[in-house]
Amino acid sequence: MAHADPTARTLELARAAGFDLCGIAPASDFPELAHMENWLERGHAGEMRYLHDARRRSPALAMQDARSVIVCALNYNTALPASIEAAAPDANARDGPRGRISRYAWGDDYHHVLGEKLETLVEKMRAEFSEPFNARAYVDTGPIVERVAAKYAGLGWLAKNTCLINEELGSWLFLGVIVTTLDLAAPPDTAEVPAADLCGNCSLCIDACPTGAIVEPYVLDARRCISYLTIELRGAIPLEFREAVGRHVFGCDICQDVCPWNRRAPATSLANFQPRRRETRSLFSPELHWLLSMTEEEFREVFRGSPVKRTKWRGVIRNACVAAGNSGIRPGEPHYREICARLSELALSGDANLAEHAQWALGRLG
Repeated sequence: MAHADPTARTLELARAAGFDLCGIAPASDFPELAHMENWLERGHAGEMRYLHDARRRSPALAMQDARSVIVCALNYNTALPASIEAAAPDANARDGPRGRISRYAWGDDYHHVLGEKLETLVEKMRAEFSEPFNARAYVDTGPIVERVAAKYAGLGWLAKNTCLINEELGSWLFLGVIVTTLDLAAPPDTAEVPAADLCGNCSLCIDACPTGAIVEPYVLDARRCISYLTIELRGAIPLEFREAVGRHVFGCDICQDVCPWNRRAPATSLANFQPRRRETRSLFSPELHWLLSMTEEEFREVFRGSPVKRTKWRGVIRNACVAAGNSGIRPGEPHYREICARLSELALSGDANLAEHAQWALGRLG
């Protein structure tokens, strides 16, 4: 059936689908995307070749006759401590040293959670609108720079750490988009201006980054980012960054943990994003001796349907070696002998990358 205001109805349907935020942007050239070529030429993308896809220069290139980009967001914040808080169990406790997994990967894979909701939204739109249209949903799977589209959909501003910040919800947001041939965006003369940049003079995210990845406000050099180093990089973590990686075994939240806009960010009620448990273990802050001893089969079982599977078993073991080397564990402390024995095994591995990181860790532990 026809609807008098398809834009308003689409936003209503998105809320009914369970999204915390939804906005609509025109499928046009966004100013920020004009700087992408320079960013790539500076080498800031590292080994992420997919970022060189020419279609990322404009949402209009993602689909023929694309007119609008529907941007939806889900809050994934939880009530558990931040990585920078003393309450986080990152000291050598009685069960030994622990690693740190980024907040977004504690629960179920957001690609699936958001993807299902986006497909549901598209189905409801097809049932609601008589006008034929094409629509394609993406959750980090297409040539759309979601955070930039989110800015022009009115969901927030792009912060100095390059994350999207919403004034009410902070930056703990998963973003998904629907590119469509429907003309849903408001006319230019009535469109809302993108949210004002409220970062002000704050530089906490820049100052807190252990590897100096935010090379200047609003510019991230991925090659220095702990998230890139522990997830996207397949080879050796550069020596200059290993100590700074600390105990991060998958991703990093530091620039978001220090952000004042996240201090009062509400916690999600979705069970999907709560930390998974494996018997008595939690992915919130897993024991390093457990991660180091994990077989490939166990890795597949534990991280099935989890974002952590992206870095693969070798990536997690490599990262756990670095975390163990940075743990400061000493003889006589819980699991010291077990960790050193496992590192010694890995140091003799036929996998040169794992062997080198294990040897580095052993050197750090004396």
